[in-house]
Amino acid sequence: MARPNGIRTRTSAVRRASAVRKATSVRKWGMAALAASLLTALPTPAAAQADRAPQPALKIVDNRTEPVFSRADAVHQQVDVETEADSDRDGKRDTIRMRILRPKETDAGLKVATIIEASPYWGGGPDVPFHNVDLDEDGLPLGGQRLTGDARRPSLAAAGPVTYGGYYDNYYLPRGYAVAEVDSVGTGAATGCSTSGGRNETLGAKAAVDWLAGRARGWDPDGKPVGATWSTGNSAMMGISYNGTLPTAVASTGVKGLKAIVPISGISSWYDYYRAGGGVVAPGGYQGEDTDILAKGVTSRANPEVCAPVHDALTAQQDRTTGDFGPFWKERDYLRDVGRIKAGVFVVHGFNDWNVKTKNSVQLWDALKRNGVPRKMWLHQAGHVNPMPLRMEEWLRQTHQWFDFWLYGLENGALDEPKVDVEQADFSWKRQPEWPARGTRDETLRLNSDGLSPWPGAPVRQSLTDAGRTVAAERLVAEPEAANPNRLAYTTGALRKDLRVNGVPRMSVLASLKGTSPYVTALLVDYGKDTRATAGTASDTSRPAVCYGQGIPGDTGCAYRSKHRTESADFRIVSRGWLDVRNRNSLSRQDRVVEGREYALKWDMQPQEYVFKKGHRLGVVLISTDFDYTLRYPAGTTMSVRAGFSSVTLPVSR
Repeated sequence: MARPNGIRTRTSAVRRASAVRKATSVRKWGMAALAASLLTALPTPAAAQADRAPQPALKIVDNRTEPVFSRADAVHQQVDVETEADSDRDGKRDTIRMRILRPKETDAGLKVATIIEASPYWGGGPDVPFHNVDLDEDGLPLGGQRLTGDARRPSLAAAGPVTYGGYYDNYYLPRGYAVAEVDSVGTGAATGCSTSGGRNETLGAKAAVDWLAGRARGWDPDGKPVGATWSTGNSAMMGISYNGTLPTAVASTGVKGLKAIVPISGISSWYDYYRAGGGVVAPGGYQGEDTDILAKGVTSRANPEVCAPVHDALTAQQDRTTGDFGPFWKERDYLRDVGRIKAGVFVVHGFNDWNVKTKNSVQLWDALKRNGVPRKMWLHQAGHVNPMPLRMEEWLRQTHQWFDFWLYGLENGALDEPKVDVEQADFSWKRQPEWPARGTRDETLRLNSDGLSPWPGAPVRQSLTDAGRTVAAERLVAEPEAANPNRLAYTTGALRKDLRVNGVPRMSVLASLKGTSPYVTALLVDYGKDTRATAGTASDTSRPAVCYGQGIPGDTGCAYRSKHRTESADFRIVSRGWLDVRNRNSLSRQDRVVEGREYALKWDMQPQEYVFKKGHRLGVVLISTDFDYTLRYPAGTTMSVRAGFSSVTLPVSR
């Protein structure tokens, strides 16, 4: 129910005031910390100066840290840090391994903030067979394993067990930051067991923040206790994929000292990574994976066999039979604790990312807004990739500004710029104050027997026969005007002008099922010959490499910009949405489905920003099984839809 305008306005004002108070307090705290660290560099009385050289200090010009420290001379330090968990059940608290690079001046009194990248990937991991997604008529997996795969996802973050890949060290260390790689529990040189988003993983990465702030115990490789005497106590976390999930997990604990996070293609709720609409739905490209497979696939610690009972528990508790939301998934839902976040959050995601789907970032973005957490966001046209080389100089400018503001308290206007950067279909960028764009409104189109229309047509019943077990969705959506008994396709006529969809498309369908598959899948499709971005990018070697930071032997500090890979095609599946009809009333429980009985079904597709061009047709295609995502029941389920009473609602902006 809509609130009266007065209440809504007051609530917004309170949130804005809360955000301003939080930002102001952080700035004041940050300036105090900075002042304290800079005081160490103030001139001392002449008598004292005779015995010691002036202590080093950051160089700040126009409220910006400048590169004055040597990457080549950086101090390399390894620390094992005690966590608050004992996930391998050996009677001792888990430890995580930190590999730190810091300016050599920190050994002479300079105190610096730290940028952390925690990851389960630094140590590699074994190949693990995936779950079989082909089920029998009783919903049980067929014998044997069909798919195997390497759960070590290809990632720009996965650079090796000791080396420093990427650009953090080249760019940020000379500007007065330490950088740290952290082995997540159960991986690399850490102890404990990986649990695919479990609480112990959050506490593991949190321990790095606590050690930097003087609240956790640490030891050097020889077992000697060591503290972070060189640290200001302030830290940030950044990374992509799993490495972008851990920052949100740690921030949701409210840990002190974590001042900023940059989650790139990160998970905000693991349910929305491995489940959707009450059903078992795979991350794109990893059909048959689940929490147990991923946990086994990243386990690279010594004596990995000690984690077998923990991983067996994941298999038992994740529930691939119903897909219901329960305590297992609640533990892995960081959204419920967004109100505890004290860090400034810079959310990043790609519209073509079907691995970590866009819902994970958009629902985090919305929750941050509701809780008054300072935030900004980048949305780009690629997939599950590092956005830095897409727009290198601007990425470095904005992340540098973000870290300087939150970690060193510099008044650089980080919260005064437009909150959102959005890459357009032509690869240009626009900046705007919100996402979805202000002025976005809902437009509902009816699924009529003769196509999509703003007006309801005759309440005709139309049916399809499920063939998704053997036919991919891309084949089922092709040629919407052709007769195809395995799908229902609804399209508009040729659009008279561009139509911009930005937000969450929502389905409302009156339908019945008869057969073994409980899935209803909706596909939002752009019909029209065009050249469009794909998930991939490629190095743009036609232009000179950009030297973004200080190089060292084996690491030049330079990189090529990247460009989007594109493809020309007659159509594009823009968004997808899935529902297990048994969960039509609740994600947490299943209700009986009577064959042939019509049910009012409502579910969401994945958030998107997409322009349907003038002359193209917008389409909605309904199928049951989605070959690349859902469990695959035996073919033959009949789905009947009441056209005229069914609709799609699109968030449209001009």
